[in-house]
Amino acid sequence: MVLEPAANPESVPRDLVTLITDFGTGDPYVGVMKGVMLGVAPWLRFVDITHEVGPQNIREGAFILATSWRYFPPGTVHLAVVDPGVGTERRPILLAGPEAFFVGPDNGLFGWVFGPPWEDHPEAGPRPLPEGWRAFVLNQPRFWRPDISRTFHGRDIFGPAAAHLAAGVRPEELGTPVDAVTALAWPRPVAVPGPALRGEVVYVDRFGNLVTNIPAKLVSPSARVEVAGRTIRGLSRTYAEAKGPAAVINSFGLLEVAVPRGSAAAALKAGPGTPVTVREAGGA
Repeated sequence: MVLEPAANPESVPRDLVTLITDFGTGDPYVGVMKGVMLGVAPWLRFVDITHEVGPQNIREGAFILATSWRYFPPGTVHLAVVDPGVGTERRPILLAGPEAFFVGPDNGLFGWVFGPPWEDHPEAGPRPLPEGWRAFVLNQPRFWRPDISRTFHGRDIFGPAAAHLAAGVRPEELGTPVDAVTALAWPRPVAVPGPALRGEVVYVDRFGNLVTNIPAKLVSPSARVEVAGRTIRGLSRTYAEAKGPAAVINSFGLLEVAVPRGSAAAALKAGPGTPVTVREAGGA
């Protein structure tokens, strides 16, 4: 069924769909999903946030989604597919918030979108919906492709559902309401003797920068940052001003370790899960 643009665009979601997947760009999967969506609503616009999430890395996909979706116009539909459980009993989900919509597998991808996870520290498991949010299990096959593969729900369920939603179909038409979505645990920094604060690397970007779970408000400009056997004294204001490994506050408001014109991940042989300790200047 090919839809026409809504007569009253102010009363329905916008026509913008973003995509986050672990599909890469060397295979046809992303293009096929877009083709299916354009078959539903040919006027849709797409923004590829990334298709380079590590294969099956739900945590990485959740972090990217949580730190990117707020920069899009109200009414945007965010389609996220990192789905190692495709074809199993994990639920296909639609999450509707006051400013955006999210479509994909209910495996933890959407558990961090309600607010910065380093502020509210969600636990693993079902996460009740905050006020103003609704969720629906996608269980209305009339909004899917006719033949459902057990291995490509991005094409057969999530893509068509996202397209119908962006075209103005109401969320409640697409599925049955539920009161929680699945969340992954956000690692909370902990106090250790010193006194000090110990966190960890949670994300590595393509530059090799080590993003930690330690928010800026817990790090003073003169702090000592210890990671992978190296001590960095004080925070740098920019990447460029440092001579070697540098500690900076990144654009997310998190402590980050970088190597100017290089890769901190390679230089320090560090990655997600690597411990990071913050001590005040002069501390033990």
